[in-house]
Amino acid sequence: MKAAVWHGNEREILIEEREVKEVQPDDVKVKVAWAGICGSDVHAYLHPSSVPIDPHTVLGHEFSGEIAEVGSQVTKFKKGDRVCIYPTMLQDPSNAETERFINLNAVGAKIDGGFAEYAVIPQKTIFKIPDRLPLDLAAMIEPASVSFQSIKDAKVKEGDTVVIYGAGPIGLFALLGAKAAGASKVVVVDLFESRLDKATELGATHTLNAKEVNPVEEIRKLFPDGADVSIEAAGVESTFNQAIQSTKIRGTMMVVSFHTENIQFSAPSSLLFSGVKLMGSVGYSNETYDEVIELLADGKIPAQSIVTSKIDIDHIAEQGFEALIHDKSQAKILVKLSGAN
Repeated sequence: MKAAVWHGNEREILIEEREVKEVQPDDVKVKVAWAGICGSDVHAYLHPSSVPIDPHTVLGHEFSGEIAEVGSQVTKFKKGDRVCIYPTMLQDPSNAETERFINLNAVGAKIDGGFAEYAVIPQKTIFKIPDRLPLDLAAMIEPASVSFQSIKDAKVKEGDTVVIYGAGPIGLFALLGAKAAGASKVVVVDLFESRLDKATELGATHTLNAKEVNPVEEIRKLFPDGADVSIEAAGVESTFNQAIQSTKIRGTMMVVSFHTENIQFSAPSSLLFSGVKLMGSVGYSNETYDEVIELLADGKIPAQSIVTSKIDIDHIAEQGFEALIHDKSQAKILVKLSGAN
């Protein structure tokens, strides 16, 4: 089969012919339909030492498809089932609230993922999806769940003001999550007008271009007390500090971005004299995954607007990874495998 393999070196992802792995008793073989390129995949491509991904692995942990074969011990799934991937290989999925912070084993990192015609993966890493949910949208359940979980962890509630730094896919899904949680004001900060236009399209009440204005000053003009919750989804030092400074006394600053470099606080006193709660969120619970599946299936999350390109696997490097690096109008790029919906 054709697969996109990461070799552990900078900018080295190669299309190769690989044998489909044998299905073990607890495995399912998924015929992949669509796979999304995640920011962590791009981090691996650019900064190989910064991510816990094994070299010579088929990348791709945001994908959907149909089951082609099941192992002898698989009872909950059958051939033909339409599924999405829950890539984190938790030892105890019922303990996801704790284990998601300590277990980094994942499909597309420790075992071969979805940038391939077929993926053979443990049955605990798949969820069935409703027939009414198209498979291309189902490939975005995973990143949407990351963002929605961060909104849950930050305890965003009805009437809150939320500031989001970074309008990539995770930031945009955080915007949708904040609105779903009842936030009355959502401010999105980015450096690129095309991304801010997308945020406006998805319901941001305010957008700020950090190239043109000081976002902290502008946020404090709009909301003198600061935001109830700030979401840091950009992954750079400046936005980390700005997010803290944008948050009200005893508010919450939530980190959901992947930082590839060490950063410095503007000063520990920014927390000491504000009481801001600094938190991080990674992964998601089974409950959040189920909720996002239903919201997408019911058309309550306009995820299609976040898809900016669909490409063939043969062009994954130049039209996928390189496009995300150089073209900031891109948000979510989906890789077509079978292309079924």
